[in-house]
Amino acid sequence: MTQPLRIVFAGTPQFAAQHLQALLDAGKSIVAVYTQPDRPAGRGQKLMPSPVKQLAVQHDIPVFQPQTLRDPAAQAELADLQADLMVVVAYGLILPQAVLDLPRLGCINSHASLLPRWRGAAPIQRAIAAGDSESGVTVMQMEAGLDTGPMLLKVSTPITDDDTGGTLHDRLAILGAQAVVQAIDALADGALTGDVQDDSLATYAHKLSKDEARIDWTRPAVELERLIRAFNPWPICHSTLSGETLKIHAARLGEGQGEPGRILEASKEGLTVACGEGALSLTRLQLPGGKSLGFGDLYNSRREQFAPGLVLGQ
Repeated sequence: MTQPLRIVFAGTPQFAAQHLQALLDAGKSIVAVYTQPDRPAGRGQKLMPSPVKQLAVQHDIPVFQPQTLRDPAAQAELADLQADLMVVVAYGLILPQAVLDLPRLGCINSHASLLPRWRGAAPIQRAIAAGDSESGVTVMQMEAGLDTGPMLLKVSTPITDDDTGGTLHDRLAILGAQAVVQAIDALADGALTGDVQDDSLATYAHKLSKDEARIDWTRPAVELERLIRAFNPWPICHSTLSGETLKIHAARLGEGQGEPGRILEASKEGLTVACGEGALSLTRLQLPGGKSLGFGDLYNSRREQFAPGLVLGQ
């Protein structure tokens, strides 16, 4: 009987924790977990362990949290684990060549896009914002470049008209976790070879920022509707109205035209705002200090605040 692969897992957020859980459920031998150092979070800014660390601690798996893997001491520590394979999912640290070369079978990564499209930090949100018809997960053999390695396994899913960054994230976490288990089994049997990526088809998924979430009403309504879905649950699109910040959690395409940002109509169904092309009906909003509410609830209590003719974003 062959010995199970000695696997080191490296990851940080919930997306990665779901992959780790799938490996544990499949009976894989996880000899150690690498994750980002604990970070301050919440109002009290208390140090919080990552979702991956929390799961590892529950299962008594040794946890390593180096600030960098470029440090020779951290590399020696990893080498001592004598891993057959390192599985990397949204870890957040660059793996230098010396680390990529340590495991007998190298390092594999689960990336939330159909590579070579959307290499980089925010592939889920970029795919929705661009109007892509599908997304997926690519399990690849890692090399020194950013998401450039040979593709071992791909799984895809349609992007629906009501998908948000959150719903697509959750679906890809499940698909990716299953794909990694499948890829490990095939690697162990020597039955998996990688397909080289076509670099000419590559696109780059830049990191998200709150600045980018500020609505530019001169853009077409169809683009803004996608952006609002892509940036939910973070960083949430926003604008201003009468000097107050207005967070926009949900919208659909509306009817009408006018000066970009001008309120055309307000009713329990939504707040219709003119865009550079077409109009948007804002259906779920959040005012400063309040919680996210359906526009019908806000309309009942604050009708005068959303009067037609007022302009957002000034």
